[in-house]
Order: sequence, then C-alpha cells, then structure tokens
Amino acid sequence: MTVQDLFEQMKELIAGGHADKEVKFAYNYGDHWRTTVAASIDTVGEASVKYSDYHSMDKIVEDNQYDDDCEMTPKPDTRTVIILE
Repeated sequence: MTVQDLFEQMKELIAGGHADKEVKFAYNYGDHWRTTVAASIDTVGEASVKYSDYHSMDKIVEDNQYDDDCEMTPKPDTRTVIILE
C-alpha cells in the first residue's frame, strides 16, 4: 500500500462518517489461540527496512552504517517506508 492508497481509503472513511473513529493496527499476537489484537498508533514516520528471510517480511534497520573511513553510508538493499507506530 502506498501513502496515496492510504489517503484515498481515509477519504472514503471520512466521507462515510468515520472521521472521529480511533485508528488501530491489527496483528496476530502469536499466542496459543492466535489472537488478533488491536494496538494503538501513536506516531507516523519514516523508517528504513530490509527484507528478512528469517521473518519472511521486512524488518526495520538502522538508517546508516559507518564504513572503514568513519563515513556514513546507506545500508545496501534498504528501502524507506512509512511506519505506523
């Protein structure tokens, strides 16, 4: 989903009378019952991510790394995305 896609869906929700509704993020808690929980979203911002074979999804990584000359360089294979936290 892109920011534009999210914006369009939010416009539809607002037009449908849902502007005052709270927004949550749903995910599987990982417990025995596979409970889907709804976490609060406190901030929206950018983060660098890289695909993790272990997790079979993106994971958040530090934005930059130091090379041998103590210069900051972007980590390879990362993308900047919008994160809802």
